Amino acid sequence: MRAFSYERVSSIGAAARAAAATDGAKFIAGGTNLLDLMKLEIETPTHLVDVNGLGLDRIEATREGGLRIGALVRNTDLAADERVRRDYALLSRALLTGASGQLRNRATTAGNLLQRTRCPYFYDTNQPCNKRQPGSGCSALAGFSRQLAVVGVSDACIASHPSDMAVALRALDAVVETVRADGTTRSIPMGDLHRLPGDTPHIEHVLERGELITAVVLPKPAGGKQIYRKVRDRASYAFALVSVGAVVQPDGTGRVAVGGIAPKPWRDEAAEKELANGAKAVAAMLLAGARPTEQNAFKLTLVERALSAVLVEAKG
Repeated sequence: MRAFSYERVSSIGAAARAAAATDGAKFIAGGTNLLDLMKLEIETPTHLVDVNGLGLDRIEATREGGLRIGALVRNTDLAADERVRRDYALLSRALLTGASGQLRNRATTAGNLLQRTRCPYFYDTNQPCNKRQPGSGCSALAGFSRQLAVVGVSDACIASHPSDMAVALRALDAVVETVRADGTTRSIPMGDLHRLPGDTPHIEHVLERGELITAVVLPKPAGGKQIYRKVRDRASYAFALVSVGAVVQPDGTGRVAVGGIAPKPWRDEAAEKELANGAKAVAAMLLAGARPTEQNAFKLTLVERALSAVLVEAKG
């Protein structure tokens, strides 16, 4: 691990300014992903800004009837919250399928959203990776790609996004609230937070330098049947091959987001209009333009089958 400086801040504004003022600065809270990457020298921050003391660890009702989830709410606390379990069961279920109990006790809401890919070539510093070293190439294109993305990819990167929570938040129409270094705030729909790789896969989100996530806001409960289905190689502590987060109403309409298949939580509102026509019709639109490798082409069928299982469950 390389040497770095450390600063503990006491206000949101001070945190954003401190991160913007130093080249290579990073925010740290739970550190469950960042510290691992620092030990491998994949992440090499020059300065760490500790945001744990900012009081962003509360879950509060909004005037609109939804919930505001502080950026520092731990995954365990969020999954266990009575309001989340009752009104946003999809989110609670998604969180409980991720990582281990020990990690969920430390991992934060904002950190979960911004965690980096688990592509094996991203973690192997002996191999070229455009995410880790822009312009070096993508080893996964001709390498081991079973776990990686099939849609939304580019010639520069086929890494998949690892978060279960982000898939649920995408299906629930969540909005991410942030503060910039100059003190201005903005609200970013979940669908706009993460970027597709294109020619710049190392730029993974739309946040500016020093911009700090302060909360995630859920709209008023959508009702309906909420389901999270995760297909993986083993029953625990494994990332999704394919996951489906769905909110299905009694009339058959609903929302669907898919994980494990793209560089971001994957949702297509036009495809959701096909829910009444079954999983095959929805999957065909969701996966339009897919570019699978020989090793992960099975995910195209797996998406359809996972969607089918979700729709059957929704009908009771």
